[in-house]
Amino acid sequence: MVYRRWQLFLTSTVLFISGMSFSLLAYAVEPMKAEEQLIKPEVERKEVTLPRIDNESLEIGYYTGSMSFEDFGTNSVQGLFIAFHINEDVFLIGSIGETTIGESSSEVIYNDPMFSDSQRKVSYYNVLLGYNLLPGEVFIGNKLAFNTDLYFVVGSGSTSFADDDYATFVYGWGYRFLGADWLSIHLDVRNHSFTHYKFGYEKAVKNLETTIGLAIFF
Repeated sequence: MVYRRWQLFLTSTVLFISGMSFSLLAYAVEPMKAEEQLIKPEVERKEVTLPRIDNESLEIGYYTGSMSFEDFGTNSVQGLFIAFHINEDVFLIGSIGETTIGESSSEVIYNDPMFSDSQRKVSYYNVLLGYNLLPGEVFIGNKLAFNTDLYFVVGSGSTSFADDDYATFVYGWGYRFLGADWLSIHLDVRNHSFTHYKFGYEKAVKNLETTIGLAIFF
């Protein structure tokens, strides 16, 4: 009987001590968790500069070069153009230009001028659809890079020649070099094709134009 009482007493004592130890441990851990939540990590914030992306879509420029006017030799040409960039690949471009043609081969052979000075002034305008075939970059040294575009254009317009106007089909290619986000340089080769009757018969001519231009974006 006495042995059983001692057994119950020891069991109760062990359970009491175990419960107290668990309570003290939980009480000690809880403040530590509260203190850990109060500590905020030190995060170093960095200044982020977003790149400035230009969205200019209007390009206005001047060009000069030469036009090989069939039967009348190669002469200087100059003009103005305006381009509207619909997206990164497609654009519309309108041009007006003028040149003064020389004497035809028959005029030289027979020494018989067929046209007056005013009739030798040729002017034209056209509207073309352009497509950027090969956009790329040109690197100068290790730190300079410039955007470029190789493009194709096709469209139509009108050519005023010897007091008459002729519907003209125009096509060609060009190379655009972007020297800055507002400045571009153009190298263009275009063919102006139309049919006239100035020699007494129908003659289809192809007039090759090669120019260099300078343009500003707006």
